[in-house]
Amino acid sequence: MRAPELGPVTWRKSSRTTGNNNCIEVARFANAVRDSKDPLGTAFMFAPATWSAFLETVKRGELDH
Repeated sequence: MRAPELGPVTWRKSSRTTGNNNCIEVARFANAVRDSKDPLGTAFMFAPATWSAFLETVKRGELDH
């Protein structure tokens, strides 16, 4: 889905963004992410359970870099 098709959602960057523009933005209540360099591009959406599982994995620090 194109990011603008989500309607009026608030996108935010991670608090760990370093300023090099290599990050994603999250629309929390839409369970969606997009590339910060292409705000009109594709937004990837996730089912609520999948999104919750992803967030829990991140919080536990269990993602490979």
